[in-house]
Amino acid sequence: MEVHRLAVAGQQPTIARHVGDLVSRVWLPRSRFADTASLATATLTLGPDAGAFYDLGWAKDSMGQPRQALASYERALHLYREAGNRGNEAAALTNIGLVHHGLGDGEQALACYRQALPIRREVGDRRGEASTLTNIGLVYHGLGDGEQALAYYGQALPIRREVGDRAGEATTLNNIGVIQFSQGDLAGTQDTLAEVLEVFRAVGDCRSEATASSNMAVVLVKMARMGQAIEFQRRAVALAQQASHPQLDEYRAFLSRLEETKGS
Repeated sequence: MEVHRLAVAGQQPTIARHVGDLVSRVWLPRSRFADTASLATATLTLGPDAGAFYDLGWAKDSMGQPRQALASYERALHLYREAGNRGNEAAALTNIGLVHHGLGDGEQALACYRQALPIRREVGDRRGEASTLTNIGLVYHGLGDGEQALAYYGQALPIRREVGDRAGEATTLNNIGVIQFSQGDLAGTQDTLAEVLEVFRAVGDCRSEATASSNMAVVLVKMARMGQAIEFQRRAVALAQQASHPQLDEYRAFLSRLEETKGS
């Protein structure tokens, strides 16, 4: 921070941009969004910079200011295109799509993702390709087209596995399970949730495993398999206690209802 402050004060844009980007890469995953916005704004006093605009867009979106985020991302996109930076162009397009999706504009989000997808493939960004495919699936799901959503999730899933992205694999599987459940495919949902639980156990994510276990209990209740549902919900409560899960009380209440129903 001191190096960045001195670089801005001394009108040294190269140093300010480099250090600002390094600091932002640490702050953004730690939810220091206001600090990141201030940092990027200070960097931009030295002139336009794609990285600073990108970081500012991320911070503004996370702070609940989507319109300001779009303006910053659009500036970043323009500069990335001017520089021929295809990888970052795709990243900016993806984030613009995410903001539009959050604003309820699914069609505009799709337009951005469809521009980003071939670029991801062009530069060989397999992880980014899978994320973009998943994002397209989410938009179609929101538009009520479950079959299209499943088709895109089905393309994303093997890529997630190929690159070893276990968290992304679980996310995509969860999305598939949500659609299967909404379509009444309980057996398919159960199979998918079993895969989700396997991933969370492998990576040691107790909080997510608790959520998936409770979801499995819901499916098993629908399948009239009360005994198994109770077993999964007990597991969900135990994991939720271990992980200080925010829905612990809800999980306990659901378990009590299941036990009362079985006993009556």
